[in-house]
Amino acid sequence: MNPSTMNSRGLAWLARAVAAVVLTLTAISAWATPVAKIGVDGMVCAFCAQGIEKTLKNRAEVSKVFVSLENKLVAVSFKDGKTINDTDLSKLIVDSGYKVTQIARVDDTLEAIRASVRKK
Repeated sequence: MNPSTMNSRGLAWLARAVAAVVLTLTAISAWATPVAKIGVDGMVCAFCAQGIEKTLKNRAEVSKVFVSLENKLVAVSFKDGKTINDTDLSKLIVDSGYKVTQIARVDDTLEAIRASVRKK
């Protein structure tokens, strides 16, 4: 359809279609923000867990943090459209005095990770 000959009904339809695509892409990108699941050695007490949690929560990109001492695990969820790259995540934890053994981006929610750890 030639835009110069498009009537008002056609333009309205096109505007609605574009708006729907934009909203869909926005929803997908917000939903698809992965959780960082980080293996950490050196955490031995609640104070260790608290320190890592505080360090990560101080970052503007971070939404929630879950720390499991028993599983040597730190899980980080991010605010919509935000993230921290693996190098920077590792540096934050290493600079706090701990060793990062692995970082994986997973599609699980932080709550699902917390629930699976509690089942063990």
